[in-house]
Amino acid sequence: MRGLIAACALAGLLSAPALAQNAAPACGRDCLDGYVDRYLDAMQAHDPSLELFTRDVRFTENGIRLPFGNEGLWHDMTGKGHYRFYVPDVETQQVAFIGTVRANGKTDSDGTLVALALRLRIAGGRIADVEQLAIRPDNTAQVTGGAAPATAPRFPPTGEAVDRMGSPNPIFAEVIPEGRRPSREEMIRTANYYFAGLQRNDGKGYYPFTDDCDRFENGIQTTNIPQLDRATGKTVKRGCKKQFEESLKGVVSRIRDRRFVAVDRERGIVFAFAFFDHVQINWTWQLAELFKVQNGQIRRIEAVFQRAPYGINSGWSTYEQGISEEPQIIR
Repeated sequence: MRGLIAACALAGLLSAPALAQNAAPACGRDCLDGYVDRYLDAMQAHDPSLELFTRDVRFTENGIRLPFGNEGLWHDMTGKGHYRFYVPDVETQQVAFIGTVRANGKTDSDGTLVALALRLRIAGGRIADVEQLAIRPDNTAQVTGGAAPATAPRFPPTGEAVDRMGSPNPIFAEVIPEGRRPSREEMIRTANYYFAGLQRNDGKGYYPFTDDCDRFENGIQTTNIPQLDRATGKTVKRGCKKQFEESLKGVVSRIRDRRFVAVDRERGIVFAFAFFDHVQINWTWQLAELFKVQNGQIRRIEAVFQRAPYGINSGWSTYEQGISEEPQIIR
């Protein structure tokens, strides 16, 4: 994939040539957020104008490269939802997003709610890459935390649940003092411990979670909620770390194509795309997940995901990158 660069501080990362300098001035945080808003406006209006997009813009939806401007959500988006979470990466001129839009409505305020995870890359003042995960009600994931499909609780439609969240938790808006901000490589290393700890988990790994860590999956809180412990018959609450130590054991065979696409160092947020493979049942979750990293620990997690064809590629990785469990830093 164009723009994939190795991070020397992370062992095993794959390398690729660096991007040339953009001709246009670099965007700041508000500017990058604005590109998301402009992109959503263009998709709703079905207007892939060259004023906003490069002539060779590359577009994928749910891991499939499609003709740009008239297929996927570009075909049927009719309005916007309420939830909007921006992750601007000023250093790489990319911006990631989790939010909701509406499809197949008669007006801009009705229609089906669709959860949207998005990455845009800006080059020369225009959008050059568009990578999106569109989670529609008929493909809503039905399990939490990588649990086996036959035994896990059912989710409501992802778009509806995410939209009901209203706005990102205030924890995500907390600014890290400039002198205390870790490097992007350090932040990605911390976030990757989540994936490394979860796959083939035996409860004895390294789990750098804060005591108040919480996780939301497809708009639903999946930590620190009362649950029946079948072994003891008692009701227990498990936070992020306790789940990894006691209950989320052996539930994910492989977490691959871990593409860290945006890092907001000012607010300590890391955004990644990845795939969770369940080899024994031929089942893959395609997901976008973001982490609030603070003092070398994970404080809050949000993810949206859906079931995908087993072994699917992101559309941005080679086969070797797509099957690898090593983290990739995308620039």
